[in-house]
Amino acid sequence: MKRISLLFILMCNLLNAQENTQIAFVADIHLLDIYADYANFEGLPVHGQDKKTKIRSMNAQLHSTRLFNENYYVLKAVLDDIANRGIKLVGFPGDYTDDGQPLNIEGLAKILKKYEQEYEISFFITTGNHDPVAPFNTPGGKRDFLGENGKEQAIFSDVSFLSSEKQNEVLTEPKLEKAGYDFILNNLADFGFFPKQKNIYWESPFSTYNYSDYTFKKAEKEAKLSNRLYAINNSIKIPDASYLVEPVEGLWLLAIDGNSYLPRDNGGFSSASIGYNQTIDHKKHLFDWIKKVAQNAQDQHKQLVAFSHYPAVDFNEDASPELEDFLGKNKWQLERVPEERIAKTLAEVGVKLHFAGHMHINDTGKRDYGNGDFLVNIQTPSLAAYIPGYKILKLNENSAEVETVAIDEVPRFDELFPLYKMEHDYLTKSNQKAWNIDILNSKNYHDFTEYHLENLVNLRFIPNDWNVNFYDFLSNLSANDLYKTVAKNRQNKTEFSDWTGKEMILDFYKIRNADKLAFADIPSRRLKEYKLIIEATKTNHLSKSENKNAQKLSQFLSIFDKFLNGLPANHFKINLETGEIISISN
Repeated sequence: MKRISLLFILMCNLLNAQENTQIAFVADIHLLDIYADYANFEGLPVHGQDKKTKIRSMNAQLHSTRLFNENYYVLKAVLDDIANRGIKLVGFPGDYTDDGQPLNIEGLAKILKKYEQEYEISFFITTGNHDPVAPFNTPGGKRDFLGENGKEQAIFSDVSFLSSEKQNEVLTEPKLEKAGYDFILNNLADFGFFPKQKNIYWESPFSTYNYSDYTFKKAEKEAKLSNRLYAINNSIKIPDASYLVEPVEGLWLLAIDGNSYLPRDNGGFSSASIGYNQTIDHKKHLFDWIKKVAQNAQDQHKQLVAFSHYPAVDFNEDASPELEDFLGKNKWQLERVPEERIAKTLAEVGVKLHFAGHMHINDTGKRDYGNGDFLVNIQTPSLAAYIPGYKILKLNENSAEVETVAIDEVPRFDELFPLYKMEHDYLTKSNQKAWNIDILNSKNYHDFTEYHLENLVNLRFIPNDWNVNFYDFLSNLSANDLYKTVAKNRQNKTEFSDWTGKEMILDFYKIRNADKLAFADIPSRRLKEYKLIIEATKTNHLSKSENKNAQKLSQFLSIFDKFLNGLPANHFKINLETGEIISISN
């Protein structure tokens, strides 16, 4: 009787642990430690702060897909929110720094250690294409730090590769080099990359032990980086940072190092940003190990949650082929869209839940291959882009609930605004092109990222990606004119509100970035009018028109339709037996 009672209690405890398991996923932080110490740069004074700050210029931020400076404040606000919710497990799907610089890696470690000690939060990190940028240390730095009087200042770890006339203009900071695996993994050792005694289980793709004969001492010995190398050619071996950890009874977190690097003739390495499309061919040992892990999880009744920096399913609502036709090849970062074999490979071995980052968007993608083989890929938004947020996964025995937490308010988010004003004044007085100063009217961090996206669309996305003639055509159409263009003989009984195609294009990017979270930033009447215009297009066969602008308009509206009607991405439940996804709220 005592054995039966003890077994019953253990089973109840396991079920209770699974029902209450919560994991937060925080992606693409791109942390810049703005109050780090630099060897040869004092930084700029900030009102109310003892230390001087080292930041990138606003001009740099508005031409980038990510913010650099405010992330320092946002990370702390998010970790405070996670701590207040009582969540004890946090996964980072890569790009926690903006280039793996030692001073930023050390800054991140300091922040995470504080929350680990004060709130007993366990952090589990995997690699991104920005950390590390290359497998080994390489020179690094930026030309666009903000210097005295609002002028940009170049700061690099090494000036030897610059021409002699440029060297005098550059300050040096050794800790701005791009660190490789050795530095990053060893300095973030406490956050998943190496085993810890408090965890129930830990292994890497190179471990020789199994679950039944596991000991911490075995794991500690085999986790040395010298034991976790794979060959990329006949002369070079580099680490694979992937690992499996069981932080609480019954939960297996699979942290996948999706980075792969191909040697170049000049001695450097290719970028890892393509993700799984390159990795699946060049890290075959990794996918063999993932298959083994998934099988073991099934055999031992563990709930397996995988996360990597890179998406495993098309993140464009399956509109990627249309986007290529609409914009052309090598646009919209379409080279990052995972090939179909990625999802199929993961689903067939038994991976059902996969969290990713990289694209700075809020999205859910799914592939179902029948016979219970399905994969749900959850794109975690970035803290450094519109709409900033993170994901909370709540696991039950047969289902998973995913909630997106949008970040609106961030203490001190506007602390650097006087410095940006100084920069804007400098650009104006020196007759240089100045950015739109309205961004400094932001009332909260949400507004700030919205302004950032608007500037990014105008300064980068439109010039780089869009056909000039079509953009001019669409952006200047009124809502009424747009409806008449697509409806032709259909009577218009709707009096459209006052907007133009230019606003529609911006909303298109907002919805692409944030999914239905963006609906709160778009007038509801306008959303209804978008749907009316799209419906009118479906019966008009614009795609068969001889007019090129009409053809492109048909493509654009078809893609927009898919963005408006994708799988639930904000708050939803996944049936882990059938793969069914049910929306809980928009």
